[in-house]
Formats: sequence, C-alpha cells, structure tokens
Amino acid sequence: MDLNYLLYRHQVSLMRAKASDCVCATRSHRDLAKGYADRIRVLRSGFGEEGSLTRAPC
Repeated sequence: MDLNYLLYRHQVSLMRAKASDCVCATRSHRDLAKGYADRIRVLRSGFGEEGSLTRAPC
C-alpha cells in the first residue's frame, strides 16, 4: 500500500478521534490510527527507516 495514503489515513483517524463526542467513536478512530501506524511502521522498516508515529493521548 502507498505510504502517503497510510500517513493520510492515520492523520485523519487521529483528527476524527479528537473531534468525536462519542467514546465508542473515539475508541474506534484511535484503533484505526493504531492499525495504520502499525502498517506504516512495517512499510518503513522495509525501506530501512526507523521511527515512531505520535499517538493521540488517551
């Protein structure tokens, strides 16, 4: 999958989690962001890059 797409979806998920008024929706968006972060990490490791993505505070 394209790295830029994953980065975009990760950011959108974090923004939606922050904007959500519903605890369930916030949790769902955070879970999506975590999944995207995991996929980004795997993809970046294939490029020989290291680093982590900032996660939204709980």
